[in-house]
Amino acid sequence: MSRFIVTLVSEGRLSQGDAAAASDAIRACGGEPGAANWLDPGDALDLAVGGGDAPGLRAALETALPHVDIIVQPADAPRRKALLIADMDSTMISCECIDELADYAGLKAEVAAVTEAAMRGELDFAEALAARVALLKGLDAAVIDRCRAERVRLTPGATTLVRTMRAAGARTILISGGFTAFAEPVAAEIGFGQVHANVLDIADGRLAGTVATPIVDAAAKERTLRTAGVPLAACLAVGDGANDIPMLQAAGLGIAFHAKPKAAAAADAAVRHGDLTVLLRAQGYARADWQG
Repeated sequence: MSRFIVTLVSEGRLSQGDAAAASDAIRACGGEPGAANWLDPGDALDLAVGGGDAPGLRAALETALPHVDIIVQPADAPRRKALLIADMDSTMISCECIDELADYAGLKAEVAAVTEAAMRGELDFAEALAARVALLKGLDAAVIDRCRAERVRLTPGATTLVRTMRAAGARTILISGGFTAFAEPVAAEIGFGQVHANVLDIADGRLAGTVATPIVDAAAKERTLRTAGVPLAACLAVGDGANDIPMLQAAGLGIAFHAKPKAAAAADAAVRHGDLTVLLRAQGYARADWQG
């Protein structure tokens, strides 16, 4: 019989009634729930489940508890992961850096429309990246630092997630289809151990309208995960866009974070309500264990 751990997260709003509703939904799709194990009362709980299947359990629980973040994972997988690999834009930070750069050139609406289509999986990522960067040709490179200072904000829970996992011995990788000029400072601020991103070409103090190759795309993200030297079952991946899907699917636990529909459907779980500390709840961390 298959066995799963189901984690329910709704910080400050989770009730015994939610636990009962979850148990009813689990039984209705062929599973048998155990007793609720609260990670922190009112915030997050685990239910051990025998029987059923992960996609069916997830669908039933998301329907029964639309206000709760749900994570379903095999009970025999390593709960606390040894590697976190994370997207940056709209995941570890709250914006898309290329869209914000374009705003300084008066082109935000045009560039953001391409970004949105690419993240939905409607455009080839490499082609979309090249087209957007080309529009920024001639922009003063000093705008990068200004944009980072004025527009880039960490997603709530980012620092706590990374520092808690590192304190527990996990490796952490920030990997972005965005740019090193943003990713390296963000990685340093949050506490990531490694960072990979694209390099904006600059000539005579202005953006050249190109990026260095090879680029960090969906294949590069997946390859970085697979070659990290950590068993896939012990890897946690998080992202929000179509270019994160191969990475999310390769990881032992792939979590889509406030994501586009294709990424949310492809991942093992989709965080729709909470912040990045939901990923700690998924690993069984109580609040007393959090760092940062």
